[in-house]
Formats: sequence, C-alpha cells, structure tokens
Amino acid sequence: MRPAPLFQLSALLCLSFLSSPVLAAPPAKEDPSRADVSRLLASILGDTPLVSDLQSLSDEIGGRATGSPANLRSVEWALARFHEAGVEARKEPFQMPSLWLERAARATVRGENLSYTPRVAAMPFSTSTPKGGLTAPLIDGRKGSEKDFQALGAKVRGAFLLIETEELKDVDGLFREYAESAAIEERAFAAGVAGVIYMGSRPNNLLYRHNVAVGLRNTRPMFVMERDAALRALRLIRGGKALTITAELDLQTGPAYTSYNVVGEIRGSTRPEEVVLVGAHLDSWDLGTGVLDNGANVAALIDVARQMKRLGLQPARTIRFALWNGEEQGMYGSWGYTRTHEAELDQHVMASSFDIGCGRINGFFTGRRPELPPLVDRALEPVKGLGPFTQVDDPIVGTDNFDFMLHGVPNLVASQEPALYGPNYHARSDEMDKCDLHQLRLNTAIIAALAYGFAQQDGAKLPRQTRAQVEEMARATDLLQQMKSFNVYEDWAAGKRGRK
Repeated sequence: MRPAPLFQLSALLCLSFLSSPVLAAPPAKEDPSRADVSRLLASILGDTPLVSDLQSLSDEIGGRATGSPANLRSVEWALARFHEAGVEARKEPFQMPSLWLERAARATVRGENLSYTPRVAAMPFSTSTPKGGLTAPLIDGRKGSEKDFQALGAKVRGAFLLIETEELKDVDGLFREYAESAAIEERAFAAGVAGVIYMGSRPNNLLYRHNVAVGLRNTRPMFVMERDAALRALRLIRGGKALTITAELDLQTGPAYTSYNVVGEIRGSTRPEEVVLVGAHLDSWDLGTGVLDNGANVAALIDVARQMKRLGLQPARTIRFALWNGEEQGMYGSWGYTRTHEAELDQHVMASSFDIGCGRINGFFTGRRPELPPLVDRALEPVKGLGPFTQVDDPIVGTDNFDFMLHGVPNLVASQEPALYGPNYHARSDEMDKCDLHQLRLNTAIIAALAYGFAQQDGAKLPRQTRAQVEEMARATDLLQQMKSFNVYEDWAAGKRGRK
C-alpha cells in the first residue's frame, strides 16, 4: 500500500481531533450552529486549495508593494479567488497619500586606498538622491542615543550617520527597533545630518525595509546597509580611517493615487446588517514574496470564505473578509474602509486582524475591552483542542485593527507564536519555505471558529466606544507611545483619524 500524501495524513490527524471529546461534534439535539461549525472545521482541515493559493500569490505574483503592478495583479487575483468560490466580493477604492517605490539602490564606501560597494535597501519614504548620487562623510553614530549625539557634536551636520544595531532575534526586538528608530531620527534631523543609514539587524546580510519613522514628512535619504559591510565601515572608522559614502537611491515617487481593498462577504440570514469583519493585508514589501507578512493569512481568509460557501453555511450575522492594501505604509486601506463605511460602524460587531505569519495562534489582543475576552473564549470553544488560548486585554498598534479601535469598534488582533516571523520580517527571506503549512491550516480553523462564533453568538454585539472613551484608554495605557512609534499619532491628535 502506497503511503498517503502528507496533506491527507495531516487532515486525518486533524479530523481525529474533531472526533475527540475536546472537539467532539455535538449531538443532533444540540444547537445546530455547533454542528455547522464542526462541518466547517472538518472541511478546512481537509484537502483545500489553501497551500496552492499561497504559492500562487507568493511565487507567481511575488512582493506586492502598494502602487506597484504586482499589487494591482494581486487585487485581481484575490477578487478572482472569491468569485471562483461563489463568494460575493468587490474592490473598494481608497486614497493613498503618495506613491513610493524603489527602482534601484546603490552605495559606495571610500577611504584612503580603499573602496567597496555594500548592498543597501532604501527605507520607505526616503527621498531620492541627485543623479550621480549624494556623497558625504560617513560618521559613526554608535547607537544613536542622546549621549552619542552630544559626543558627536557638529561633526554630524551634512554627514551620513551610520547607526549600529543589535541583531534581531524575535518579535520583541522588532518592536524595540521601531521605538528606537523614531527617537534616533528625531535627534538626527535636529542635528542636520545629510541622511541616516541603519546597520542591518539581520544575520547573513539580509536586507529588509522599515518605514522612515516620520513617514511622508521625511526630507532626507535613508537606507539599510547589509550588516557585515556596516560592521566593516565601523571598524575602519573606529580604527582612525576617514570614510565617505556615495548613495544612489533611484525611487519612483508621486502624488496621491487610488488603491483598492478586496472585500468578500457571506451575508447573514437573520441579522444581515450586523457585521463581523476578519481582515489580513494583501500588500507586502517587495524584497521577498510576502508569505509571512502577510500572504499566509490572506490565503487563510479566502479559504474560510470558500469552505463556508461550499457547505452552504449562512450565519446569523454577515461575515466580511477584508483583504487590505496600503497597510505597510500606514494602514491606509483599513483607514479608508472606516471612512467609506462610517455610517455602518455602529453595526460592526467585531473587527479582527491576522498579521503575524504562520506561527500558532495562541490568543488575541482584545483592545482593553474587558467584555471581549469571554466572547472570544466562547467563540473558540469548538477549537479549544488547538489551544490553549490566552486573551490579552491591551490595545495594540501596527496593523489593520487600528482605525477600528480609534472608531470605538470592538477589535481583535491575533497573537501568534513568533516562529520564523521576526528575522524574516520585511526581508528578502520572507518566502514560502518559512511558513509552517500544517500550522497555517490549523490557524485557518481557528479563524473560522472565531468568525462563525461571533456571527452566531447572542450578546456578542457590544456598544461602540465614544472618542472620549478611546482617549481615556489611550491615557491609561501605552497606546499614545505606540501611535508615535508607528507615525500615526499626529493624524489622531488632529482629528483626521478616529471617531469625531
């Protein structure tokens, strides 16, 4: 007898979970919605196009920076996937504030009797350099602390500042980078630098992209230099060598333009006006193919919608599957949705975001809404064998729950085990082989249970918070600091984002 294919073995193991006491299908006399969710989970854990969808999106379309031809192809790809499954879906336009794409990035380091050309990647919202490049002294900025700037004094004016970084090992390090870069760039700009260069924080000379902390207000060239080449430059400078660097950043920039979210929908049977929204962002940066960030969760949402439609399931409330664009530049697609659908937000029961790759979903951030964790626990009851799940009742910034939180809508962000997410985040290495496909399928079942549970539960519709309540939450937590780290505070403070 020939061995069963891996996906069949995986499905059999998962289906045995469903027949266990932990995930047992309910007797016929019990709530029929429990039987429906069991059918849905069994279908998702079987042989579905989940993996082939992810491979198509990542390998065939590749990196999908908003505004690029690849991104537009991904919009049509997602729309076609929904339509092929018989799921009602549409493109929803929104405005991106400006176009930013890298065409090419080069650098040459020079000193007495030496010259070398490190690989570099422009940071989103960097400015272009003049034709032929910009040459300036290369200065050791050490860690970029206030003390470091005081020691450097006037030497930094008109120079490129090279910032030393710690090697990134996990998601905690990633959030530390975001927080530190905002402070470093503020000091650097005040000191009059020509530009800022970050030593790559990833091993093996991986290049990656992070937004310039000040976003669209930036006026300087900024880029990441591969780690080994940056360490070489620092050794030379610290050994007494005077160095210059010529940076050539060829960037495609432009004014505001229209981009698109893709929104699929399973309409509710008895409370169709009430909306349960599950979201993942379709865009990615373009060095890798955007599997962990965030193609895997896009494929998962499409598969949940597909299986619900195939089984003919119609929950009480409407479930919307939102594939956002413009997330990497500042969560613009989900912001656009809250503008377009502002009149409906009172009827949004919950808005959730899935955006941390293929690591196991181990709970949810519930946005300082103490009424939410019990509802999440109840929705996850059919998949508790895939737990344990722990809800963390804190607000979180950095993905597409953000504008729903500012509008007072109950919101969730999946907390996932980091797996390979941190070191491959926004990096050239964000490719198909970094995703645990078995875990992705289990995560898809968790997403299905959460969405279906919220669509069915009585009492799941919580009151929407006022702006004053959101402001109070921000003062009582680190939310304001998070907003500043992600360059979204000023729009909130000016009343451009969030509930009026």
